[in-house]
Amino acid sequence: MMNAFDRLGSMAYSGMGLLRLLVLCTLAACCVARSPPGPPSPPNPFSPLHPLSCNDSEVLKVADFALQNINRDQKDGYMLSLNRVHDVREHFQEDAISLEDMGSLFYLTLDVLETGCHVLSKKAQKDCHPRVFYETVYGQCKAMFHINKPRRVLYLTAYNCTLRPVSQRKVHTTCPDCPSPIDLSNPDVLEAATKSLEKFNSENLSKQYALVKVTKARGQWVVGPSYFVEYLIKESPCDQSQASCSLQPSDSEPVGLCHGSLIQSPRIQFPLTQSSEKLVTVTCEFFESQAQVPGHKNPEVSQGSKELPKKNTAPTNAPSVTAPRGFIQRLPDLDVENPDNSKGEKPEEAFPVQLDLTTNPQGDTLDVSFLYLEPEEKKLVVLPFPGKEQRSTECPGPEKNSNPMLLPP
Repeated sequence: MMNAFDRLGSMAYSGMGLLRLLVLCTLAACCVARSPPGPPSPPNPFSPLHPLSCNDSEVLKVADFALQNINRDQKDGYMLSLNRVHDVREHFQEDAISLEDMGSLFYLTLDVLETGCHVLSKKAQKDCHPRVFYETVYGQCKAMFHINKPRRVLYLTAYNCTLRPVSQRKVHTTCPDCPSPIDLSNPDVLEAATKSLEKFNSENLSKQYALVKVTKARGQWVVGPSYFVEYLIKESPCDQSQASCSLQPSDSEPVGLCHGSLIQSPRIQFPLTQSSEKLVTVTCEFFESQAQVPGHKNPEVSQGSKELPKKNTAPTNAPSVTAPRGFIQRLPDLDVENPDNSKGEKPEEAFPVQLDLTTNPQGDTLDVSFLYLEPEEKKLVVLPFPGKEQRSTECPGPEKNSNPMLLPP
């Protein structure tokens, strides 16, 4: 039997053990509370999406290819330029049957700026520059782009873009006298386009041109109310010798883009009466496929974007390449969309761009056999578009055009 002395020693030993355990727990809690945050969690080793650097030269080439194809897919509006790569993941592809290397599918998030080049101009992307700060339209595109270098395949699988004009409230804070956007249906806008085109036609001795539609309009007070417009034109069968004639069919293609202005200037006459004089200016740039306008110096026409590498010419009965699935949506100025946001707080999602060809976390297959022109089916595995988690620490990349008025996407 254990005597009293032994029982006392055992209790003391147990008490010391509990005390030691309590001290160790307290120290551990302090260490956790005071430890600096560790590095971000490494990418999921089981995820097939590999984060890449947004400033990598190869990534920038892929982004340029994708944006060229997005611009080429448009039938209206203005070309977009790359401001920076916001995020990029690479998904290596393999043929499930032959185990052939199928290249990669890139998941790109691009911050973009609208340029002054119309999509119908077919200008090279490098020759198109973003608009001045008070006309800036900016946004974000998400795109899936397939590249198979050995087979010389480059294909824009899908894309979606969301664009907004810069906040006019911010513009007027910095530049109160800068021109402001005007509704395209404003009668003064139509007058400015009509009068400036009349001036162009009066100076052109060969062809006459008709208004297709106004694409941009701004107003400003100079020496009087002033209007600045951009509009598309098409050829008209009329000439100056005809009092009237029918216009071209409504489906005829636009042939150029004009920049016109109408400035109403007060004029003092004698006896002292006041009238207004309308000063009109106009310049027109014809698209690449259009011939030189006699009597006018055509602006230098840039060659189209460098053709992407292609496979050998396909037989005449081969199926055509399927157009990418995508669209560009244009949202209003955030101050117009949220007039009650007087503090100018950043919304939770300024550019709600979604691009999900699938919601299956395991992915779905996408048939791209038409790109390879072979008897065997060729399919890509497409995953849901990745979010912000686990992207590269080198993303987003640096901006090409820094503008303090842009709201970071």
